[in-house]
Amino acid sequence: MPTNRSQGTFTDKTYLDQCLSYIHTQVEAGKVTAKLHGQAPPRPAITISYQAGSGAHELAVKLAGILQSGSVKGEPPWTVFDRHLVEKVLEDHQMSRALAKFIPEDRQSAFRKIMDSTFGVIPSAWEIVPMITETVLHLADAGNVILVGRGANVITSQLSNVFHVRLIGSLAKRLERERDLRELTLEQAKELVHEEDQARGRYVKAHFGVSIEDDLLYHVVINTDRILPSDAAQLIADGLAKTIRRAAR
Repeated sequence: MPTNRSQGTFTDKTYLDQCLSYIHTQVEAGKVTAKLHGQAPPRPAITISYQAGSGAHELAVKLAGILQSGSVKGEPPWTVFDRHLVEKVLEDHQMSRALAKFIPEDRQSAFRKIMDSTFGVIPSAWEIVPMITETVLHLADAGNVILVGRGANVITSQLSNVFHVRLIGSLAKRLERERDLRELTLEQAKELVHEEDQARGRYVKAHFGVSIEDDLLYHVVINTDRILPSDAAQLIADGLAKTIRRAAR
């Protein structure tokens, strides 16, 4: 994901504020729905799995805008949860938000000593992943969310209201995107893309027992070399609408 959101649509603070606003709105909407109608059917949700540098955040933001424009008045806003999903997990479980930056998808051994010396205790990956799983399921069940990464597609694979997307691209294009977005050298971009792809693959394999590259896990796999983010976002929105309609029959 981009580390400098000032180049895109959101700053970090604005992005997190939108995530927190979504959570607050969902709570209030849930109270009204429960009072007036009883248990309502789940709203749709989307998961996005991606290769590093394939433009996941840009596409997710465009997709949220398209879906929001077609939303019914009064519904919670379509909201993207990516790395801030970890902060939501920690908030849910009364853990310090300061821990979030020490919990990448992999690299547990790299920060264990730092966490131990700083906080005196560190939750293991096997404790954190169930927390992430619980949060992903709650968000997906509430709906109107786009969940990026963290094995969300596997976690929600049994939910009929969730549409699963995988973004891929050529190495050359992905390196170019990361280099420009993060202001890296070509060698730095190569190292970053390789490390992130490997880390995500290990994370999903270790904790969910599947390959992140298994095309059968997704409703659609999109090559972002060939499809512009705006077109890809519209393609996903159309696919979601058709899939949800078919599931409702």
